[in-house]
Amino acid sequence: MTPTRHDLVVRGQFAWFAGRRFVCAIGRSGRVLDKVEGDGATPTGCFHLTGGLWRADRVARPDTMLPMARAAYPDIWSDDVRDPAYNSFRKDAETEFGHERLRRRDRLYDIVLFTDQNTDPVVPGEGSAIFVHIWRGPRRGTEGCVAFAEADLRWILQRWTVRSRLIVQP
Repeated sequence: MTPTRHDLVVRGQFAWFAGRRFVCAIGRSGRVLDKVEGDGATPTGCFHLTGGLWRADRVARPDTMLPMARAAYPDIWSDDVRDPAYNSFRKDAETEFGHERLRRRDRLYDIVLFTDQNTDPVVPGEGSAIFVHIWRGPRRGTEGCVAFAEADLRWILQRWTVRSRLIVQP
């Protein structure tokens, strides 16, 4: 997993991409090799961004080659290990299983990108909903995601390529 100039490399509270350094936020519990659901940690490893959502009623569509959709009320991400659809996107806000709403009242998911963490295969309990999104503020811990200032996230997405990867270093 040798990073290239196309990769977004996260090391501690900083990230590097396309020759620039950014302050970022990671999980409130730091970084871990072995992710466990609910531990508040960012998993280390190499991941791909698979697409995402944006709040069209609040922000402009990000300029990116990634597939993006408008966030809607029923959009959720399953984070319940009992759910057969664990660690996946769904349009089912009324599900009986635990989940994360993707159309939030706060601004964190005004732009949210999905990663392929724990997807091939999905293993219940090994972490879900590891996203890249807008932060609460510099170095303010997430639930395990990687977060940036909106302007920085837009800059990164504008330059994202099919060869780009998210690399979270130990």
